[in-house]
Amino acid sequence: MLNRAIYTLFSLICISTPHCSNFSNYRARFHMPGGTENLFYSFDLGPIHFVAFSTELYYFLHYGLKSLVSQYEWLVRDLETANRPENRKARPWIITFAHRPMYCSNNNGNDCSKHETVVRTGLPVLHMFGLEQLFYEQGVDVAIWAHEHCYERLWPIYDYKVFNGSLAAPYRNPRAPVHIITGSAGNKEGREPFFKVLPKWSAFHSQDFGYTRLKAYNGTHLYFEQVSDDKDGQIIDAFWVVKDKHGSYVEE
Repeated sequence: MLNRAIYTLFSLICISTPHCSNFSNYRARFHMPGGTENLFYSFDLGPIHFVAFSTELYYFLHYGLKSLVSQYEWLVRDLETANRPENRKARPWIITFAHRPMYCSNNNGNDCSKHETVVRTGLPVLHMFGLEQLFYEQGVDVAIWAHEHCYERLWPIYDYKVFNGSLAAPYRNPRAPVHIITGSAGNKEGREPFFKVLPKWSAFHSQDFGYTRLKAYNGTHLYFEQVSDDKDGQIIDAFWVVKDKHGSYVEE
C-alpha cells in the first residue's frame, strides 16, 4: 500500500511539474515506431516481439520522474499484451534491448557491477520501477544490453542465481532470462577491464571489438554468435537458446 501511495504521488508531481518533460532534443530529432515519444517502443519481426526502452531515465532524475513512470507503465502494458495466448503463440520470443545492463562483471565502477543495480532493483531505498522481477514474471526470453565496451554472455539468471535448463544444455528451457552484453563495436574510450575473479553467472566474456548476430529459426530455436573484428571476422562465441514453451518463469 505504501509503495502504491508513493507511486501515485510521483505520478501527480510529474503531471504538475513542467520540467519533468526531459530528453526533448532526442525526441525532436529522432523518430521511432510506436508513438511513444521515441524513448521506448516495440515491434514484431518474424517469431520475435522486440521491446526497446531507455535505461537513461533511471539515471537522470533531476529532470523529474514523469518519463520513468510513463515508460514503466508502458512496459507493463506491452509485456502483458505480448503474453496474451494468441500473441505469444504468433510471436513466442520476447527480446528486450536497452543501454545500461542489469548485470556485468566489468571492474570499472559502473552501476552494473554493483549488487543492487538501479535498472534491476529500481530506485534506491524505494525499490520502485525495477525491471528484473517484471521480466521474470512476464517471461522475457533474452535481454540484450550495451554500455560496457565488451561482450559478455551470462547463464540464465534471476536475483544473482543461475537457472540453467540443465547441466548438459544450460540454454535449453532455461528457467530465467538470458542476458547478453554486446557493446564492443568500437569506441575512443578503450576496452573495459573484467574482474580478476569472474562471478559464477558469467558464462563467456571478451574484450575484442566486434558485433553480435542473431538468427531466429522458428518459435523454438534462436542462434547467437559473436564476431571478432580483432580476429578478422572469427566467431569467438556461439550458442543456441531452445525453448519448448514460452511464458512466465514464476509458473515453473
